[in-house]
Amino acid sequence: MTSDAGLGALPHLPLDRRMADLIAALATNEGVTATDVPGVSVMRSSRAQPRRPVVYTPSVVIVAQGRKVGYVGETVHVYDRDHYLVLSVLMPFECEIALATPQEPFLGLKVAVDTVVLGELMMALEAEGPGVSPVPAVCSSRLPPQLRDAALRLLSCLSSRQESRVLGPQFVREILYRVLQSDQGLALRALSGVGGNFGQIARALQRIHVEYASALDVESLAGTAGMSVSAFHQHFKTVTASSPIQYIKSIRLHKARLLMAKAGHSAKSASVAVGYASTSQFSREFKRFFGASPGEEASRVRHLQLEA
Repeated sequence: MTSDAGLGALPHLPLDRRMADLIAALATNEGVTATDVPGVSVMRSSRAQPRRPVVYTPSVVIVAQGRKVGYVGETVHVYDRDHYLVLSVLMPFECEIALATPQEPFLGLKVAVDTVVLGELMMALEAEGPGVSPVPAVCSSRLPPQLRDAALRLLSCLSSRQESRVLGPQFVREILYRVLQSDQGLALRALSGVGGNFGQIARALQRIHVEYASALDVESLAGTAGMSVSAFHQHFKTVTASSPIQYIKSIRLHKARLLMAKAGHSAKSASVAVGYASTSQFSREFKRFFGASPGEEASRVRHLQLEA
């Protein structure tokens, strides 16, 4: 819970330390904590955590202390105090917290990508989305000084409800602008556009996230994207590093985990809700995917307040 007394920018400390102290004051619990600015959350972990499946919404992740490693297909993405992560679609992948201790916990800032704000920025920049070539949905890169400064300004206002309400959206807008202007802006530029193969794949992904419990097939999804089946397979894997069927399965399992951890569903009711006809098949695939039974994994997520 925040108050109307700001923490200040702690100007006598180095930038990394200032960011870490501001996040630590906001993230008093383990896991993910929402702030008073919509779409902005802070993350804390006091111990390293092994590689596990996760799902992130389109977002920018900036780390003040510690290190995370994300695995998308054969590609490894490191994000720490010198590197940030950009995700342009809702993306299942594997992640580990590689560096965190009780004395120096992992501390990070997550800013959701608002497509309306993104479109406004693109119009203000008089920019167009990229051409027909799709781009990977996940990328990491060195954190530019201008983006670090914008993140610090956002963090400095989050301790005050009034500043969060008045200034927070402005700083979020600046962060998205800085990403658009950076080396990793291509994916966000693609997300903002309606044309090109990235936009076509994004339409299919949106359908999956709405209709994941339905009987989806590749031919129908390719039709949603306006592509041939072979082209759809190729471009889908470029964006997500996954096949369409693997992606659908991972989304169903993540949704089921969320229902059990946050909404109190049993494994049986969660499996039915996400489209499984067989609870035993669901339990087998869930344990193979998460490395734990549905009950064990739901309890872990609840305990740590993790994003499912």
